[in-house]
Amino acid sequence: MSPVDSILGLRDLVVQRVERRRDIHVWARPAKRPVCEYCSHDGLRIKATHRRTVKHTRQGNQLMVLHLSVPKYHCTDCHRYFRHRFSGIRPRLRATEAYRLEVFEAHEGGVSQRKLTVTHRIGSATVERWYQSFVRQRVSELSSRACPQVLGIDEHFFSRKKGYATTLVDLKNHKVFDVVLGRSEDSLHRYLQRLPGKEHVRVIVMDLSETYRRIAQRYFPNAMIVADRFHVIRLVNHHFLKLWQQHDPDGRRNRGLLSLMRRHHWKLTALQKENLHQYLAQMPVLQALYFAKQQLNGFLVLKSLKAERSQKMLPKFLALIRQFEQSPAKALAATLLSWLEPIVRMWRFTKSNGITEGFHTKMEMLSRRAFGFRNFENYRMRVLAQCGWNGVINRV
Repeated sequence: MSPVDSILGLRDLVVQRVERRRDIHVWARPAKRPVCEYCSHDGLRIKATHRRTVKHTRQGNQLMVLHLSVPKYHCTDCHRYFRHRFSGIRPRLRATEAYRLEVFEAHEGGVSQRKLTVTHRIGSATVERWYQSFVRQRVSELSSRACPQVLGIDEHFFSRKKGYATTLVDLKNHKVFDVVLGRSEDSLHRYLQRLPGKEHVRVIVMDLSETYRRIAQRYFPNAMIVADRFHVIRLVNHHFLKLWQQHDPDGRRNRGLLSLMRRHHWKLTALQKENLHQYLAQMPVLQALYFAKQQLNGFLVLKSLKAERSQKMLPKFLALIRQFEQSPAKALAATLLSWLEPIVRMWRFTKSNGITEGFHTKMEMLSRRAFGFRNFENYRMRVLAQCGWNGVINRV
């Protein structure tokens, strides 16, 4: 293949001539005759030839247009007819796969349909059709996947009309596994009932949702439930701030004090600790609750502990929760006891739903860019194509 022929990036083509006008026009023909598609016989004769015009790619600001000589072959062995197939060009399409992929990647990167109609000389409907084609191709590659071993479950808002959707994330590979409309057990029952490979799930990370815990226990019998560390610590801080408001409503409205109360005590500077201690000294009950809360958070941030150390830490952790049962934070103690096993498992596992929350941010960006979605299936395909696909498109 000559250097001129290789510039096109299409195999088995011979360039006959090139003209530069407003666009770059290239006339080319097949480099050799193929074997018969039906019987693999190499004795072919050319019955006829017709012209085929396709858009190929852009060089600078100029569009490259290919004018191909397409032979119609006749097999002398099986006496059947067929037209020449070019690599990188699908039948009956007026653009090469490289050109369609170029439009897809530009549109996925944020270039509007209106801009692409000007730069690539195609209609907005064509941009949408090509984009949906590649999205379906990506999603089809994901259809045969089994459930991941480490699964993250969380909810996110979809629309006011259809409500919430449930996100399933592969926390090991950092990919969205699937998105299902609804967050109740009734709405997810049909999907989870026929989900392949759910018996292989070993760990499920979730927030402190009773609904998702029942779903995990029913549909993922071999999986261990691990509480999400962020949501557990947020729950502790939420209960403490409510108790603080009961003791000192005016202090609760102080933004400086609020910042100090929320943060971990070991992350405060010496001056901040001194100011906070002066305030807490005025209210002994609140002071006791604050240091108990800090001690509790010290247990909750532990991770990657060995089994022996976890067993040694458990009695101290239970004793601290029993102290909360005898305090105004008895509701917090009841919640922690009901979720004791998933919370203790946080010491052994490092995975959290931070990956899932990050994908929720990306989903919100996708929805904003599309000015919202009415059709949930279109939304699901868009999310899977951009957040769950890890294949490779072969450039031609």
